[in-house]
Amino acid sequence: MEIKHLKNIIIVSFGFLLLFTAYGGLQTLQSSLNPEKGLGVASLSVVYGCLIVSSLFLPPIIIKKIGCKWTIVASMCCYITYSIGNFKPNWYSLIITSAILGFGGGPLWAAKCTYLTTSGISYAERMGKEKMNVVNQYFGVFFLIYQTSGIWGNLISSLVLQQNPNKVVYENASFSHCGPNNCPALAAGPNNSTAPPSGVSDNVRYTLMGIYTGCGVLAVLLIVILLDQIDLKEKEKNETEAKPSAWMSLLSTIRQLKDIRQWLLIPLTMFSGFQQGFLSSDYTKAYVTCTLGIQFVGYVMICFGATNAICSMLSGKLSQYTGRIALFMLAAATSLSCIIGLLLWSPNPNQFAVFFIFPALWSMSDAICQTLLNAFYGVLFHDHKEAAFANYRLWESLGFVIAFAYSNLLCVSVKLYIVLTMMLLGMILYLVVEYLEYRKSSMNAHDTNSVSMPESSNIQTLPENKIEECSTGNMDS
Repeated sequence: MEIKHLKNIIIVSFGFLLLFTAYGGLQTLQSSLNPEKGLGVASLSVVYGCLIVSSLFLPPIIIKKIGCKWTIVASMCCYITYSIGNFKPNWYSLIITSAILGFGGGPLWAAKCTYLTTSGISYAERMGKEKMNVVNQYFGVFFLIYQTSGIWGNLISSLVLQQNPNKVVYENASFSHCGPNNCPALAAGPNNSTAPPSGVSDNVRYTLMGIYTGCGVLAVLLIVILLDQIDLKEKEKNETEAKPSAWMSLLSTIRQLKDIRQWLLIPLTMFSGFQQGFLSSDYTKAYVTCTLGIQFVGYVMICFGATNAICSMLSGKLSQYTGRIALFMLAAATSLSCIIGLLLWSPNPNQFAVFFIFPALWSMSDAICQTLLNAFYGVLFHDHKEAAFANYRLWESLGFVIAFAYSNLLCVSVKLYIVLTMMLLGMILYLVVEYLEYRKSSMNAHDTNSVSMPESSNIQTLPENKIEECSTGNMDS
Protein backbone atom coordinates (compact mmCIF):
# COMPACT_ATOMS: atom_id res chain seq x y z
CA MET A 1 0.00 0.00 0.00
CA GLU A 2 1.16 3.54 -0.68
CA ILE A 3 1.99 5.59 2.41
CA LYS A 4 -0.70 8.19 1.58
CA HIS A 5 -3.45 5.60 1.18
CA LEU A 6 -2.36 3.65 4.25
CA LYS A 7 -2.26 6.88 6.29
CA ASN A 8 -5.83 7.75 5.36
CA ILE A 9 -7.10 4.26 6.18
CA ILE A 10 -5.40 4.38 9.58
CA ILE A 11 -6.78 7.87 10.33
CA VAL A 12 -10.35 6.76 9.52
CA SER A 13 -9.86 3.61 11.60
CA PHE A 14 -8.54 5.43 14.68
CA GLY A 15 -11.28 8.06 14.38
CA PHE A 16 -13.91 5.31 14.53
CA LEU A 17 -11.95 3.60 17.32
CA LEU A 18 -12.17 6.69 19.54
CA LEU A 19 -15.79 7.39 18.66
CA PHE A 20 -17.04 3.85 19.27
CA THR A 21 -14.95 3.42 22.39
CA ALA A 22 -17.46 5.87 23.82
CA TYR A 23 -20.63 4.70 22.08
CA GLY A 24 -19.87 0.98 22.42
CA GLY A 25 -19.25 1.32 26.14
CA LEU A 26 -22.47 3.30 26.57
CA GLN A 27 -24.52 0.82 24.56
CA THR A 28 -23.40 -2.10 26.71
CA LEU A 29 -24.24 -0.22 29.91
CA GLN A 30 -27.55 1.42 28.96
CA SER A 31 -29.84 -1.06 30.72
CA SER A 32 -27.74 -0.73 33.89
CA LEU A 33 -27.00 3.00 33.82
CA ASN A 34 -30.57 4.03 32.96
CA PRO A 35 -32.91 1.29 34.22
CA GLU A 36 -35.83 3.55 35.18
CA LYS A 37 -38.88 2.40 33.19
CA GLY A 38 -36.60 0.89 30.55
CA LEU A 39 -35.13 4.26 29.56
CA GLY A 40 -31.79 2.77 28.50
CA VAL A 41 -33.27 0.09 26.23
CA ALA A 42 -35.77 2.60 24.85
CA SER A 43 -32.93 4.94 23.88
CA LEU A 44 -31.21 2.14 21.95
CA SER A 45 -34.45 1.38 20.11
CA VAL A 46 -34.70 5.05 19.12
CA VAL A 47 -31.06 5.04 17.98
CA TYR A 48 -31.51 2.14 15.58
CA GLY A 49 -34.97 3.22 14.49
CA CYS A 50 -33.65 6.64 13.45
CA LEU A 51 -30.64 4.93 11.90
CA ILE A 52 -33.01 3.14 9.53
CA VAL A 53 -34.63 6.43 8.50
CA SER A 54 -31.27 8.16 8.05
CA SER A 55 -29.97 5.24 5.98
CA LEU A 56 -32.93 5.67 3.63
CA PHE A 57 -32.78 9.43 3.17
CA LEU A 58 -29.48 10.99 4.09
CA PRO A 59 -26.26 9.24 2.91
CA PRO A 60 -26.29 9.93 -0.85
CA ILE A 61 -27.40 13.56 -0.53
CA ILE A 62 -24.93 14.44 2.25
CA ILE A 63 -21.96 12.59 0.73
CA LYS A 64 -22.52 14.19 -2.68
CA LYS A 65 -22.94 17.63 -1.13
CA ILE A 66 -20.02 17.84 1.32
CA GLY A 67 -17.91 14.77 0.52
CA CYS A 68 -16.92 11.74 2.58
CA LYS A 69 -14.57 13.54 4.98
CA TRP A 70 -16.99 16.22 6.16
CA THR A 71 -19.85 13.75 6.27
CA ILE A 72 -17.80 11.70 8.74
CA VAL A 73 -17.03 14.83 10.80
CA ALA A 74 -20.65 16.00 10.97
CA SER A 75 -21.92 12.52 11.85
CA MET A 76 -19.33 12.08 14.60
CA CYS A 77 -20.61 15.27 16.21
CA CYS A 78 -24.06 13.64 16.36
CA TYR A 79 -22.57 10.74 18.32
CA ILE A 80 -20.98 13.11 20.85
CA THR A 81 -24.41 14.49 21.78
CA TYR A 82 -25.40 11.02 23.06
CA SER A 83 -22.55 11.02 25.58
CA ILE A 84 -23.57 14.51 26.68
CA GLY A 85 -27.19 13.36 27.09
CA ASN A 86 -26.08 10.66 29.53
CA PHE A 87 -24.68 13.19 32.02
CA LYS A 88 -28.19 13.94 33.31
CA PRO A 89 -30.40 11.36 31.57
CA ASN A 90 -34.16 11.78 31.39
CA TRP A 91 -36.81 10.92 28.83
CA TYR A 92 -36.32 14.22 27.03
CA SER A 93 -32.54 14.57 26.91
CA LEU A 94 -31.71 10.92 26.24
CA ILE A 95 -34.39 10.27 23.64
CA ILE A 96 -33.58 13.48 21.74
CA THR A 97 -29.83 12.77 21.71
CA SER A 98 -30.56 9.16 20.73
CA ALA A 99 -32.50 10.42 17.72
CA ILE A 100 -29.66 12.80 16.78
CA LEU A 101 -27.17 9.93 16.98
CA GLY A 102 -29.40 7.70 14.89
CA PHE A 103 -29.80 10.29 12.15
CA GLY A 104 -26.02 10.73 12.06
CA GLY A 105 -25.31 7.00 11.94
CA GLY A 106 -26.49 6.32 8.40
CA PRO A 107 -24.30 8.95 6.72
CA LEU A 108 -21.34 8.05 8.96
CA TRP A 109 -21.16 4.41 7.96
CA ALA A 110 -22.01 5.03 4.31
CA ALA A 111 -19.27 7.69 4.08
CA LYS A 112 -16.74 5.38 5.74
CA CYS A 113 -17.55 2.48 3.42
CA THR A 114 -17.49 4.73 0.36
CA TYR A 115 -14.16 6.23 1.40
CA LEU A 116 -12.48 2.85 1.94
CA THR A 117 -13.94 1.28 -1.20
CA THR A 118 -13.08 4.22 -3.46
CA SER A 119 -9.55 4.41 -2.05
CA GLY A 120 -9.04 0.66 -2.47
CA ILE A 121 -10.33 0.54 -6.04
CA SER A 122 -8.32 3.62 -7.02
CA TYR A 123 -5.13 2.11 -5.60
CA ALA A 124 -5.81 -1.28 -7.22
CA GLU A 125 -6.39 0.27 -10.66
CA ARG A 126 -3.22 2.33 -10.43
CA MET A 127 -1.06 -0.58 -9.26
CA GLY A 128 -2.68 -3.25 -11.45
CA LYS A 129 -3.90 -5.32 -8.50
CA GLU A 130 -7.14 -7.24 -7.96
CA LYS A 131 -9.77 -4.80 -6.69
CA MET A 132 -11.47 -7.25 -4.36
CA ASN A 133 -8.21 -8.19 -2.64
CA VAL A 134 -7.20 -4.57 -2.03
CA VAL A 135 -10.66 -3.58 -0.76
CA ASN A 136 -10.71 -6.64 1.53
CA GLN A 137 -7.33 -5.62 2.95
CA TYR A 138 -8.52 -2.05 3.54
CA PHE A 139 -11.60 -3.25 5.39
CA GLY A 140 -9.45 -5.75 7.27
CA VAL A 141 -7.17 -2.97 8.52
CA PHE A 142 -10.17 -0.84 9.43
CA PHE A 143 -11.96 -3.54 11.42
CA LEU A 144 -8.72 -4.63 13.10
CA ILE A 145 -8.39 -1.18 14.63
CA TYR A 146 -12.10 -0.35 14.97
CA GLN A 147 -13.11 -3.58 16.70
CA THR A 148 -10.68 -2.93 19.55
CA SER A 149 -13.09 -0.18 20.64
CA GLY A 150 -14.98 -2.99 22.35
CA ILE A 151 -11.90 -3.56 24.50
CA TRP A 152 -11.21 0.03 25.46
CA GLY A 153 -14.84 1.08 25.95
CA ASN A 154 -15.60 -1.80 28.31
CA LEU A 155 -12.23 -1.51 30.07
CA ILE A 156 -12.89 2.17 30.78
CA SER A 157 -16.37 1.43 32.12
CA SER A 158 -15.12 -1.48 34.25
CA LEU A 159 -12.34 0.57 35.83
CA VAL A 160 -14.53 3.62 36.44
CA LEU A 161 -17.55 1.70 37.76
CA GLN A 162 -15.34 -0.18 40.24
CA GLN A 163 -15.24 3.12 42.11
CA ASN A 164 -19.04 3.16 42.36
CA PRO A 165 -20.17 2.99 46.03
CA ASN A 166 -23.48 1.36 45.00
CA LYS A 167 -22.03 -1.84 43.56
CA VAL A 168 -24.33 -4.85 43.70
CA VAL A 169 -23.14 -8.44 44.02
CA TYR A 170 -25.62 -11.17 43.20
CA GLU A 171 -25.61 -14.46 45.05
CA ASN A 172 -27.81 -17.17 43.53
CA ALA A 173 -28.87 -20.37 45.20
CA SER A 174 -30.15 -21.70 41.88
CA PHE A 175 -29.36 -20.85 38.27
CA SER A 176 -32.16 -22.82 36.63
CA HIS A 177 -33.73 -19.60 35.30
CA CYS A 178 -30.49 -18.51 33.60
CA GLY A 179 -29.32 -19.27 30.09
CA PRO A 180 -31.84 -20.57 27.53
CA ASN A 181 -34.52 -20.87 30.23
CA ASN A 182 -34.46 -17.16 30.98
CA CYS A 183 -37.87 -15.67 30.18
CA PRO A 184 -39.47 -12.23 30.69
CA ALA A 185 -41.99 -13.70 33.16
CA LEU A 186 -39.14 -14.61 35.48
CA ALA A 187 -37.87 -11.04 35.51
CA ALA A 188 -40.64 -10.08 37.89
CA GLY A 189 -39.42 -12.50 40.52
CA PRO A 190 -38.29 -10.87 43.78
CA ASN A 191 -34.97 -12.72 43.86
CA ASN A 192 -34.17 -12.53 40.19
CA SER A 193 -30.53 -11.82 39.49
CA THR A 194 -31.26 -10.13 36.20
CA ALA A 195 -32.90 -7.17 37.89
CA PRO A 196 -31.05 -3.92 37.17
CA PRO A 197 -28.48 -2.84 39.72
CA SER A 198 -28.85 0.30 41.76
CA GLY A 199 -27.81 3.47 39.97
CA VAL A 200 -24.25 4.74 39.94
CA SER A 201 -23.30 7.81 41.91
CA ASP A 202 -23.27 11.17 40.18
CA ASN A 203 -19.50 11.56 40.51
CA VAL A 204 -18.85 8.19 38.87
CA ARG A 205 -21.35 8.94 36.10
CA TYR A 206 -19.79 12.35 35.41
CA THR A 207 -16.31 10.84 35.27
CA LEU A 208 -17.38 8.13 32.85
CA MET A 209 -19.36 10.47 30.59
CA GLY A 210 -16.51 13.01 30.64
CA ILE A 211 -14.07 10.37 29.37
CA TYR A 212 -16.48 9.18 26.68
CA THR A 213 -17.22 12.74 25.52
CA GLY A 214 -13.50 13.46 25.35
CA CYS A 215 -13.00 10.38 23.15
CA GLY A 216 -15.62 11.68 20.72
CA VAL A 217 -14.06 15.15 20.54
CA LEU A 218 -10.62 13.64 19.86
CA ALA A 219 -12.12 11.55 17.04
CA VAL A 220 -13.54 14.66 15.36
CA LEU A 221 -10.24 16.56 15.67
CA LEU A 222 -8.32 13.62 14.23
CA ILE A 223 -10.51 13.48 11.11
CA VAL A 224 -10.63 17.26 10.61
CA ILE A 225 -6.87 17.77 10.87
CA LEU A 226 -5.32 14.65 9.32
CA LEU A 227 -7.76 12.99 6.89
CA ASP A 228 -7.48 13.87 3.19
CA GLN A 229 -10.60 14.63 1.20
CA ILE A 230 -11.30 12.13 -1.57
CA ASP A 231 -12.77 12.95 -4.96
CA LEU A 232 -15.63 10.73 -6.05
CA LYS A 233 -16.00 9.92 -9.73
CA GLU A 234 -19.75 10.00 -9.32
CA LYS A 235 -19.52 13.60 -8.15
CA GLU A 236 -17.81 14.65 -11.37
CA LYS A 237 -20.34 12.66 -13.38
CA ASN A 238 -23.29 14.43 -11.74
CA GLU A 239 -21.93 17.98 -11.75
CA THR A 240 -24.37 19.04 -14.47
CA GLU A 241 -27.33 17.31 -12.89
CA ALA A 242 -29.80 18.88 -10.52
CA LYS A 243 -28.82 19.07 -6.89
CA PRO A 244 -29.86 15.95 -5.00
CA SER A 245 -32.92 16.21 -2.80
CA ALA A 246 -34.06 14.11 0.11
CA TRP A 247 -36.68 12.56 -2.15
CA MET A 248 -34.10 11.68 -4.82
CA SER A 249 -31.86 10.29 -2.09
CA LEU A 250 -34.69 8.05 -0.90
CA LEU A 251 -35.38 6.97 -4.46
CA SER A 252 -31.73 6.06 -5.05
CA THR A 253 -31.70 3.93 -1.92
CA ILE A 254 -34.98 2.24 -2.84
CA ARG A 255 -33.93 1.92 -6.49
CA GLN A 256 -31.03 -0.17 -5.28
CA LEU A 257 -33.61 -2.81 -4.35
CA LYS A 258 -34.28 -3.35 -8.06
CA ASP A 259 -31.08 -5.37 -8.02
CA ILE A 260 -32.00 -8.96 -7.12
CA ARG A 261 -28.58 -9.39 -5.52
CA GLN A 262 -29.45 -6.70 -2.97
CA TRP A 263 -32.63 -8.57 -1.99
CA LEU A 264 -30.72 -11.83 -1.65
CA LEU A 265 -28.18 -10.24 0.72
CA ILE A 266 -30.79 -8.73 3.04
CA PRO A 267 -31.19 -11.78 5.37
CA LEU A 268 -27.41 -12.10 5.86
CA THR A 269 -27.15 -8.35 6.51
CA MET A 270 -29.97 -8.52 9.07
CA PHE A 271 -28.34 -11.55 10.69
CA SER A 272 -25.39 -9.33 11.56
CA GLY A 273 -27.75 -7.07 13.54
CA PHE A 274 -29.58 -10.00 15.16
CA GLN A 275 -26.32 -11.63 16.23
CA GLN A 276 -24.79 -8.48 17.72
CA GLY A 277 -28.07 -7.49 19.37
CA PHE A 278 -28.41 -10.90 21.03
CA LEU A 279 -24.86 -10.85 22.33
CA SER A 280 -24.93 -7.31 23.71
CA SER A 281 -28.34 -7.58 25.38
CA ASP A 282 -29.44 -11.18 25.92
CA TYR A 283 -26.18 -13.08 26.38
CA THR A 284 -24.80 -10.54 28.83
CA LYS A 285 -28.07 -10.46 30.78
CA ALA A 286 -29.31 -14.06 30.70
CA TYR A 287 -25.95 -15.83 30.92
CA VAL A 288 -23.30 -13.53 32.41
CA THR A 289 -25.22 -11.21 34.75
CA CYS A 290 -27.70 -13.89 35.78
CA THR A 291 -24.94 -16.31 36.81
CA LEU A 292 -21.76 -14.35 37.60
CA GLY A 293 -23.05 -10.83 38.25
CA ILE A 294 -23.01 -7.61 36.27
CA GLN A 295 -19.45 -6.80 37.26
CA PHE A 296 -18.20 -9.42 34.77
CA VAL A 297 -20.10 -8.07 31.75
CA GLY A 298 -17.34 -5.65 30.81
CA TYR A 299 -14.65 -8.33 30.89
CA VAL A 300 -16.71 -10.70 28.75
CA MET A 301 -17.25 -7.97 26.16
CA ILE A 302 -13.52 -7.19 26.21
CA CYS A 303 -12.91 -10.80 25.20
CA PHE A 304 -15.38 -10.36 22.34
CA GLY A 305 -13.75 -7.12 21.17
CA ALA A 306 -10.19 -8.46 21.28
CA THR A 307 -11.01 -11.60 19.33
CA ASN A 308 -13.09 -9.62 16.85
CA ALA A 309 -10.22 -7.25 16.11
CA ILE A 310 -7.74 -10.05 15.42
CA CYS A 311 -10.15 -12.06 13.28
CA SER A 312 -11.13 -8.97 11.25
CA MET A 313 -7.56 -8.50 10.13
CA LEU A 314 -7.01 -12.20 9.49
CA SER A 315 -10.19 -12.56 7.44
CA GLY A 316 -9.19 -9.65 5.19
CA LYS A 317 -5.81 -11.28 4.55
CA LEU A 318 -6.99 -14.89 4.25
CA SER A 319 -9.76 -14.08 1.78
CA GLN A 320 -7.25 -13.65 -1.06
CA TYR A 321 -6.03 -17.22 -0.48
CA THR A 322 -9.22 -19.05 0.50
CA GLY A 323 -11.85 -16.91 -1.24
CA ARG A 324 -15.00 -15.45 0.32
CA ILE A 325 -17.12 -18.59 0.26
CA ALA A 326 -14.81 -20.69 2.43
CA LEU A 327 -14.60 -17.98 5.09
CA PHE A 328 -18.35 -17.34 5.06
CA MET A 329 -18.95 -21.07 5.53
CA LEU A 330 -16.50 -21.04 8.46
CA ALA A 331 -18.47 -18.15 9.98
CA ALA A 332 -21.75 -20.04 9.49
CA ALA A 333 -20.36 -23.21 11.10
CA THR A 334 -19.04 -21.21 14.06
CA SER A 335 -22.35 -19.40 14.60
CA LEU A 336 -24.27 -22.67 14.30
CA SER A 337 -22.03 -24.30 16.92
CA CYS A 338 -22.44 -21.35 19.30
CA ILE A 339 -26.23 -21.28 18.96
CA ILE A 340 -26.56 -25.02 19.56
CA GLY A 341 -24.16 -24.78 22.50
CA LEU A 342 -26.10 -21.90 24.09
CA LEU A 343 -29.37 -23.81 23.68
CA LEU A 344 -27.97 -26.87 25.47
CA TRP A 345 -25.80 -25.15 28.08
CA SER A 346 -27.00 -24.62 31.66
CA PRO A 347 -24.65 -21.87 32.90
CA ASN A 348 -22.99 -22.27 36.29
CA PRO A 349 -20.34 -20.15 38.05
CA ASN A 350 -18.07 -23.20 38.24
CA GLN A 351 -17.78 -23.10 34.43
CA PHE A 352 -16.12 -19.70 34.49
CA ALA A 353 -14.03 -20.09 31.31
CA VAL A 354 -17.05 -21.06 29.21
CA PHE A 355 -18.56 -17.60 29.66
CA PHE A 356 -15.60 -16.21 27.68
CA ILE A 357 -15.38 -19.00 25.10
CA PHE A 358 -18.79 -18.32 23.56
CA PRO A 359 -18.24 -14.59 22.86
CA ALA A 360 -14.75 -15.35 21.55
CA LEU A 361 -16.09 -17.89 19.04
CA TRP A 362 -19.05 -15.75 18.08
CA SER A 363 -16.79 -12.74 17.56
CA MET A 364 -14.86 -14.73 14.97
CA SER A 365 -18.07 -15.26 13.00
CA ASP A 366 -19.06 -11.61 13.40
CA ALA A 367 -15.62 -10.40 12.25
CA ILE A 368 -15.73 -12.50 9.08
CA CYS A 369 -19.28 -11.45 8.23
CA GLN A 370 -18.73 -7.73 8.78
CA THR A 371 -15.36 -7.49 7.07
CA LEU A 372 -16.15 -9.55 3.97
CA LEU A 373 -19.77 -8.45 3.64
CA ASN A 374 -18.75 -4.76 3.67
CA ALA A 375 -16.11 -5.44 1.04
CA PHE A 376 -18.55 -7.58 -0.99
CA TYR A 377 -21.09 -4.74 -1.03
CA GLY A 378 -18.43 -2.28 -2.18
CA VAL A 379 -17.28 -4.36 -5.15
CA LEU A 380 -20.64 -5.92 -6.07
CA PHE A 381 -22.42 -2.54 -6.22
CA HIS A 382 -19.48 -0.40 -7.30
CA ASP A 383 -21.58 1.92 -9.46
CA HIS A 384 -24.00 2.70 -6.62
CA LYS A 385 -21.82 2.55 -3.51
CA GLU A 386 -23.65 5.16 -1.42
CA ALA A 387 -27.08 3.60 -2.03
CA ALA A 388 -25.71 0.09 -1.46
CA PHE A 389 -24.06 0.94 1.85
CA ALA A 390 -27.16 2.86 2.89
CA ASN A 391 -29.09 -0.37 2.35
CA TYR A 392 -26.47 -2.27 4.34
CA ARG A 393 -26.90 -0.01 7.36
CA LEU A 394 -30.69 0.02 6.91
CA TRP A 395 -31.11 -3.75 7.03
CA GLU A 396 -28.47 -4.32 9.70
CA SER A 397 -30.14 -1.65 11.83
CA LEU A 398 -33.52 -3.31 11.30
CA GLY A 399 -31.97 -6.47 12.73
CA PHE A 400 -30.89 -4.49 15.80
CA VAL A 401 -34.31 -2.86 16.20
CA ILE A 402 -36.14 -6.20 16.03
CA ALA A 403 -33.67 -7.81 18.46
CA PHE A 404 -34.10 -4.99 20.98
CA ALA A 405 -37.89 -4.84 20.42
CA TYR A 406 -38.51 -8.47 21.41
CA SER A 407 -35.80 -8.48 24.09
CA ASN A 408 -38.33 -8.19 26.92
CA LEU A 409 -41.03 -10.30 25.24
CA LEU A 410 -39.49 -13.68 24.35
CA CYS A 411 -37.56 -16.39 26.14
CA VAL A 412 -33.86 -16.67 25.33
CA SER A 413 -34.32 -20.07 23.68
CA VAL A 414 -36.85 -18.58 21.23
CA LYS A 415 -34.46 -15.73 20.43
CA LEU A 416 -31.71 -18.23 19.67
CA TYR A 417 -33.96 -20.07 17.22
CA ILE A 418 -34.74 -16.74 15.50
CA VAL A 419 -31.03 -15.97 15.15
CA LEU A 420 -30.41 -19.50 13.83
CA THR A 421 -33.16 -19.12 11.22
CA MET A 422 -31.78 -15.81 9.99
CA MET A 423 -28.26 -17.25 9.77
CA LEU A 424 -29.29 -20.29 7.72
CA LEU A 425 -31.51 -18.26 5.39
CA GLY A 426 -28.84 -15.58 4.98
CA MET A 427 -26.07 -18.04 4.11
CA ILE A 428 -28.22 -19.95 1.59
CA LEU A 429 -29.20 -16.77 -0.26
CA TYR A 430 -25.60 -15.51 -0.13
CA LEU A 431 -24.53 -18.67 -1.97
CA VAL A 432 -27.18 -17.89 -4.59
CA VAL A 433 -25.54 -14.47 -5.13
CA GLU A 434 -22.14 -16.12 -5.53
CA TYR A 435 -23.63 -18.52 -8.08
CA LEU A 436 -25.20 -15.66 -10.04
CA GLU A 437 -21.87 -13.82 -10.11
CA TYR A 438 -20.03 -16.96 -11.20
CA ARG A 439 -22.52 -17.59 -14.00
CA LYS A 440 -22.32 -13.96 -15.12
CA SER A 441 -18.52 -14.09 -15.18
CA SER A 442 -18.53 -17.37 -17.13
CA MET A 443 -20.98 -16.00 -19.72
CA ASN A 444 -18.89 -12.84 -20.19
CA ALA A 445 -15.76 -14.92 -20.64
CA HIS A 446 -17.52 -17.10 -23.21
CA ASP A 447 -18.82 -14.06 -25.13
CA THR A 448 -15.36 -12.49 -25.16
CA ASN A 449 -13.76 -15.66 -26.51
CA SER A 450 -16.43 -16.15 -29.17
CA VAL A 451 -15.91 -12.59 -30.45
CA SER A 452 -12.12 -12.61 -30.46
CA MET A 453 -11.49 -16.09 -31.98
CA PRO A 454 -12.62 -15.34 -35.59
CA GLU A 455 -10.27 -12.37 -35.67
CA SER A 456 -7.29 -14.22 -34.18
CA SER A 457 -5.50 -14.36 -37.51
CA ASN A 458 -5.65 -10.59 -37.86
CA ILE A 459 -4.82 -9.66 -34.30
CA GLN A 460 -1.53 -8.10 -35.31
CA THR A 461 -3.44 -5.47 -37.30
CA LEU A 462 -5.36 -4.29 -34.24
CA PRO A 463 -4.20 -1.12 -32.54
CA GLU A 464 -2.28 -1.73 -29.35
CA ASN A 465 -4.96 -0.12 -27.15
CA LYS A 466 -7.65 -2.40 -28.62
CA ILE A 467 -5.58 -5.48 -27.88
CA GLU A 468 -5.25 -4.31 -24.32
CA GLU A 469 -9.02 -3.78 -24.05
CA CYS A 470 -9.69 -7.31 -25.28
CA SER A 471 -7.25 -8.79 -22.80
CA THR A 472 -8.59 -6.87 -19.81
CA GLY A 473 -12.24 -6.47 -20.71
CA ASN A 474 -13.34 -9.22 -18.36
CA MET A 475 -11.56 -8.00 -15.22
CA ASP A 476 -14.27 -5.64 -14.01
CA SER A 477 -16.94 -8.32 -14.19
